[in-house]
Amino acid sequence: MKHRITYLLHDPNGSFDPSQLNVSGQIFSVKNLKAAKEHRITLGFDELPQELLLTLKQCYELHIRWSEEHTWTAYSPFNSLAGPGLHVLFTPHQKVEASRVCPILKKVFSNDLKCDSPQETFIGLPILSERFSTTSSFQYYYRLPLLRELVTYIQQKICPTEHSACYENADTLLSASYVDFDYDSISHTLIVKAYWSASPTTAGWTEAITSPKADESIEIGVLGSEKPDEHEELKLGGFLTILGRDDHPKPTRFSFPARHHPLPSFAPATFKASFKTPTGLHPTLQLTFPRSNLKVPFAGCALHSYFTLPSHMFIDRYAFADPLFLSSMRIRQLRSISGETDLEAPDYVIKKWGSTALFEIAYPRDFAANEADWEVSIPLHLRYVSPSHNTSGLEHVSIPWPAVFWACAAEEGTKMSVNPFDRVNLGYDGLFGDRTMFYHVPPDAVGNGSGGLIGELTVPVLDMDRAAYVEWGTVAAVVVGITWVCWKLYTVMTEQYTRKRK
Repeated sequence: MKHRITYLLHDPNGSFDPSQLNVSGQIFSVKNLKAAKEHRITLGFDELPQELLLTLKQCYELHIRWSEEHTWTAYSPFNSLAGPGLHVLFTPHQKVEASRVCPILKKVFSNDLKCDSPQETFIGLPILSERFSTTSSFQYYYRLPLLRELVTYIQQKICPTEHSACYENADTLLSASYVDFDYDSISHTLIVKAYWSASPTTAGWTEAITSPKADESIEIGVLGSEKPDEHEELKLGGFLTILGRDDHPKPTRFSFPARHHPLPSFAPATFKASFKTPTGLHPTLQLTFPRSNLKVPFAGCALHSYFTLPSHMFIDRYAFADPLFLSSMRIRQLRSISGETDLEAPDYVIKKWGSTALFEIAYPRDFAANEADWEVSIPLHLRYVSPSHNTSGLEHVSIPWPAVFWACAAEEGTKMSVNPFDRVNLGYDGLFGDRTMFYHVPPDAVGNGSGGLIGELTVPVLDMDRAAYVEWGTVAAVVVGITWVCWKLYTVMTEQYTRKRK
């Protein structure tokens, strides 16, 4: 087992003092450290429970991404953003039925997952070019607000019974901003990464890290972001310590090409997402940007939004073939759509979890300070949801807000894979080339008023408790209608007969 713990100082030029760090034998301690934190653990096959091992052997690669439902700050180099909830990207072994994937996902994360089998429930990932064919084959999404079942699974199946530190570390996942799992059949390792944008307490991180076993490697970094020499790069400086080998934190400074970047200081854009009212069954999602801040980071960049749509909502791809319609919505093109896009089917007959869509959206060319915010509209459609009892005719559904980013091409020869903090398989990154850089536009901290990353809608639904009234009312209407028609026919025939008699 290998550990890599990285603290990213919130303000590298602020009040940090090296005296806040201490190394004593097998113990590394920090005190009141105001920083983001990433904990990366590499597990071998012999350290995994049997049921998990058997599942991974059915996978060529498996990538799981979970993000919380409220805004959090992504400090460099952890700039990548994925939508809130549980995302699974998966490629099966050839000629192997991945029958264990859905059962283990339900057991580890939630038994409520809409997951029967990858063949029935997952959607295929589009390949826009053969150059991008390294992406996973299938994708899955589920709204999962908390990781309680995951914490319980780790404590019961992975932690040694006598290891209280393992239990405590598992509990900290409940406050994580995101958690990743990565497996591929070549390395035969499972990599787990958790990121916290800040300490659970306002005073900062105060903790002691101990090496529990002699054969475990723990590398600890306390780093701050610095101005890079090239715009494709990120640069970090600070202290590194290998627990058990170093008797003090050692100074370090290094730079590397990066796939994910923060926005440059001259273009500090954010966005708000909301639904235009009234919503009805054809809601329009509106993205609002401060016009003066929505500037191109570098020449050649294009602005995109990536949607993850549960099965109760879909996009009509045919509506985006009209250039005039696209222009009125401030959309340049629908670049990709995959998953369940049936225009007529109700939600309760849909087997797949939903669909994804990538839009290239327009941005302003002028930046007059007195002009209104820049608004982009995305028309969506709701499916009829399952009838239920005691709903008063209404049901609540949700949609994760989209990821918004600038996609820019890096220079020839740039190798993103040398980034020790690289994060891939986020869904949208597989739709671009290997040398694409992403400048992420974060959601407003008060986005839509609350900083939440989930949109809620109320939709009409058949209330089964009142369905009898509808049924009997329909029968009565049919009977009355037939009676009226028969009466009219009778009166006409009677009049004709009377005239003939005369």
